[in-house]
Amino acid sequence: MARAPATAKPRRCRLWCRAAILGALVAPLWAAHAAAGDPDPSLVAAHIAALAAGEDAELRAFYAARDYRPAWARKSTVRALAAALASLAEDGLDPAHYRADELVAQGAAGQTADGDALATATFDLRASRAWLAALRDLGRGRAAPAWVRSAAPAPDLTQLAHDLEAERLERSLDRVRPAQPLYRQLRAGLARYRELARRGGWGALPDGPALHPGERDARVVALRARLGRERDDLAAVPTADPSLLDPVLVAAVRAFQRDHGLRADGIVGARTRAALDVPAAARVAQLRVNLERARWLLPMLPDTHVLVDIAAQELEFTAAGQLQWRTRVVVGRPSRPTPELRSEITRLKFHPAWIIPPTILRQDVLPKLRRDPGYLAREGIEVLSLAGEPLDPGAARRLAYGEFRLRQRPGVRNPLGRVVIRFPNPHHVYLHDTPAQELFELEERALSSGCIRVENALELVYLLLADERRWPRAAVLAAAQAGITRSVELTRPVPVILWYRTARAEADGRIGFLPDIYGRDAAVLAALERAPAR
Repeated sequence: MARAPATAKPRRCRLWCRAAILGALVAPLWAAHAAAGDPDPSLVAAHIAALAAGEDAELRAFYAARDYRPAWARKSTVRALAAALASLAEDGLDPAHYRADELVAQGAAGQTADGDALATATFDLRASRAWLAALRDLGRGRAAPAWVRSAAPAPDLTQLAHDLEAERLERSLDRVRPAQPLYRQLRAGLARYRELARRGGWGALPDGPALHPGERDARVVALRARLGRERDDLAAVPTADPSLLDPVLVAAVRAFQRDHGLRADGIVGARTRAALDVPAAARVAQLRVNLERARWLLPMLPDTHVLVDIAAQELEFTAAGQLQWRTRVVVGRPSRPTPELRSEITRLKFHPAWIIPPTILRQDVLPKLRRDPGYLAREGIEVLSLAGEPLDPGAARRLAYGEFRLRQRPGVRNPLGRVVIRFPNPHHVYLHDTPAQELFELEERALSSGCIRVENALELVYLLLADERRWPRAAVLAAAQAGITRSVELTRPVPVILWYRTARAEADGRIGFLPDIYGRDAAVLAALERAPAR
């Protein structure tokens, strides 16, 4: 059996000695408040100091700021804690993970009948651990992935002490909870859809072909009832013929389609029907997942940024906190998904050559080349050695993969189009123009190999270079039309976030849901429901 390090025992002794000294110092401060039968305050402090020494930095700082006095010495404070933890359900978190009921059942301040100081200290740390975990999960997310660099600050210990003393713990929650309207609207949406689910939600629509505006069909009655469950205003509108897909109902279908990222044509086809059939309970889970994602994003969202909404297949540019521009994008297909990440746009290039990435080379280009020896010449693709020297195009057929690179020259066939916008990231993805502008008219635009194609990409270039005096709009347009490769370094990098969400809130508070094109919701929901280790 391995021996413990020789320093372990002396270190434990030092901790307990320090705790004993601290207890002796603070005992006079508490003597007047100690009730008969209560544990000795100096011993409680000593135990708290010793126990806290093995905890994380946040909990150590919490108790150090309190001079190791217990935080939960009153039954009323423990009840306030339980109520605050219970309210986390409104944020999509599970209050059971913080064991509020257990804390109440164990008794206020952990005091036992015989005044056990260690039991009191142990209980106090357990309650504080739950409270700080709740604040951390609410302010920064419970299951934040590695790419999230949260800007959410740690709780203000001074304010936290005031809230504890006043037993107004909900104020501490409000301080760390994201304050943006999006978060408030998603919380309201969660409450609403929970109520819809409690009332039974809705059933699936009857089978049958697509329903078109102006048609009469018995299934329209079910459609009208289904939309009316979510829209009280529609349920209140009288109709002479419930089986007619009349203009009022068509308008409701179109609104539903817009809210769910579908083509707003008023036709109830396969995709619209699939969205209508998603149960209310599933929408509740979706809102919980996206409240968690909002806790990742919103604390670190700068006033000026580019945000790519992957599932919505849209890009937004925000400056000084105001949305300036929104456009459609093409994102990665499910087999080659666009990653989530945060970086900074540092440079762009007009009329770039395209070094074909290894995955596309292996899975797309080489199979085409084997079928068509003239493919490279027709597409303007050069064969280069790994050192960048030109090779005979036949080398691509003769050499093993990995011994050469392919570079497509600038031009009308180059998939990067007139400009590429780059930002450091380990996935080697970027934003770019495309000659295939027709793709932006498609309803489903998860078609690329992971990079993001931007509709009207020059508008984004204008915005990125807006504070560059040498780049007025005329200069950007001239560079785009010149056909000459030219690199531009941004003097002031612009933050860029590639974000994935499947629920959104519109400006008027309406909740919309998007298809989970990459199947990422399940993992976030599982993380939210996973109980913490005891």
